[in-house]
Amino acid sequence: MTQHPRRAGVRIGIDVGGTFTDAVAVDARSFELLAQVKVPTSHDHADGVAAGIIEALEKLQAGAGIGAGDVSFLAHGTTQATNALLEGDVATVGIAGIGSGFDGFATKRLRSLGKLELAPGRKLPVRFAAVRDPGDPVAVKEAIASLRADGAEVVVAVEPFSVDDPEGERLVMAAVHENGLPGTATHEITGLYGLAKRARTAVLNAGIMPRMITTADLVERSVTRAGITAPLMVMRGDGGVMSLPEMRRRPLLTALSGPAAGVAGALMGEKLSEGIFLETGGTSTDISVVRRGRVQVGHAHLGGRETYLPALDVRTVGIGGGSLVRFSGRAITDVGPRSAHIAGLSYACFAPASALAGAKLVTIAPRPDDPADYVALETPSGARYALTLTCAANALGAVPSGAYARSDAESARLALLPLAQALGTSVEEAARAVLRQASKPVRAVVDELVRAYRLEHITLVGGGGGAAAVTPFLGQDTGHDWKLAAHSEVISPLGAALALVRESVERIVPSPSNADILATRAAAEAAVIEQGADPAGVEVDVTVDPRRNLIRAVATGATELRTKDRAATVDEAAVRAEVARSMGVPAAEVTELAATPQHRVWGARARRRFRRPVQHVRVVDGEGVIRLHSAGALVESTTVGEAPGRLATVVDRHTRYGDGGSRAPAVWLLVGPKIADLSGVLDRDQLVALIGAELKTRAPDEPVVAVVADRP
Repeated sequence: MTQHPRRAGVRIGIDVGGTFTDAVAVDARSFELLAQVKVPTSHDHADGVAAGIIEALEKLQAGAGIGAGDVSFLAHGTTQATNALLEGDVATVGIAGIGSGFDGFATKRLRSLGKLELAPGRKLPVRFAAVRDPGDPVAVKEAIASLRADGAEVVVAVEPFSVDDPEGERLVMAAVHENGLPGTATHEITGLYGLAKRARTAVLNAGIMPRMITTADLVERSVTRAGITAPLMVMRGDGGVMSLPEMRRRPLLTALSGPAAGVAGALMGEKLSEGIFLETGGTSTDISVVRRGRVQVGHAHLGGRETYLPALDVRTVGIGGGSLVRFSGRAITDVGPRSAHIAGLSYACFAPASALAGAKLVTIAPRPDDPADYVALETPSGARYALTLTCAANALGAVPSGAYARSDAESARLALLPLAQALGTSVEEAARAVLRQASKPVRAVVDELVRAYRLEHITLVGGGGGAAAVTPFLGQDTGHDWKLAAHSEVISPLGAALALVRESVERIVPSPSNADILATRAAAEAAVIEQGADPAGVEVDVTVDPRRNLIRAVATGATELRTKDRAATVDEAAVRAEVARSMGVPAAEVTELAATPQHRVWGARARRRFRRPVQHVRVVDGEGVIRLHSAGALVESTTVGEAPGRLATVVDRHTRYGDGGSRAPAVWLLVGPKIADLSGVLDRDQLVALIGAELKTRAPDEPVVAVVADRP
């Protein structure tokens, strides 16, 4: 265990991986890593992964001297839901299809969900019973009894238009709970239309519910016994955390949360505001985007079909620190997808140099059905070691000093020597050839994400135990700025410890009124506050898509208001230099345009070839993090009392009219500790209404800064 001096006010993060469960303790004010531990993940324990979580927590507390009263926040991330879905290890789900006539016909078609293949040979176990009239308690009771007799362990109530009127689903769910069964209703999962997709998401949620509830109960009881009263949270797949009661209701939100925890760590620990995060393990690299200080989220695909599950837009490439080199006898043909772990071999570069003397190159098949073109080293004593991407990175000198993946230089050179001899080249050139081959698929994804999200002046941030095997070489090869996350080997539990409470509310409302939009915003805000977020710091991003009649509100907030002394912690010259780098201009051209007690707004006129210069704007928070990027924007300083009228005039002046209707400008409000992102709203009246909602609880003389950008 690594240990640092004890501090009061500790945030604890725990990440349950496939092999190990990692736990960290972080200072709640400075975000300094205080301690970390690693224990084997307890897949085979009677209490499942919960046993490993508790063991990690107990070791962390004992080793670092953390008392129950010191803990201000506790969160854990787990692959349990993801693994259950990937392996098809889910409970039998009973669908209570509500309605008669066409509605009854539509719900009966949901029996086809039983054809959904979660894993090879493992289909989604579904049972069905019709409920013609949910107001008939006898009929409802008979349907539930039928489902239970047919083996259902959990029930989903489904009615075609429950997002408009959920009463039928509520009546059925009340009866389900009276009968002692867990269950969910489709309107509890999403407010969006699309019966098949909504039901599919709800059924997957139900399939993992019994096991996830058991785990939640075990962890909660153990934490309570330990005397910890801090909020107990769980990582979501979209980069935030949620309360334990919310996880019991919607456990599917924890699916795909493995990559999300790492990105949360990069956002908070590395102060990443615009860039690409690469989390590299032994076998693969998860690649995701951070834009304007936000993770990029979409609807996830599970079982080969799209769901309404919000999750990170993450791309996974089969290249990791333990990826094995493939060799034709003349040239390096590939790196991976098999890794040292699969082959059951240790990394050659971590062996003593004396053990590698006289080693020769041999070919192996990591698994019986694999091609035998993967290479390994065999020593004169008959011992074998894996020749990995990490070995090549160390042999080339691409692994920075102090990195988790750093090995002895002599061992790394000896590991690459037999391959270099087979290629008829130097150790350095052989290592470079391995890294170049391995980086091709990673670079292709990075290039695709840069184009898709229109990213400029990005930073590549590497996390995970294998980060140094991929990110440094890729950064040097592409010319992008790069860095390795501090304590990259525990970036996921760090992310869990630092993550914000998050909730997403989506509704379909034809021709939505201002009241509809404000109600959706209020629902998201109330949800995160109910889960423990400090109301003063909750940020709500609202998007209105008039083509789809879609309103989306995403609220985020911390369980304690995070404040730091800006003057004591921020190097102004460094901030100016970073702002200039992000704009692509000299630091001398950057000027401060406006400020509030919590934010500063910087700007510069950026020249563009064959086009007029535009004013680039960057908003920097009290910790020196660039929280907002905008091009071609103006900055308006005012007060809360004057803002509604003044900003309405600005919005009118910058609203554009055309054949497709009007398009209000993109607006961001800096008020108190929050940056209210209203850029997803196109309608002038809706935008002005949201501005009013953001300001209504603030003092009239409080400063407000608006960043306003014309739309293309």
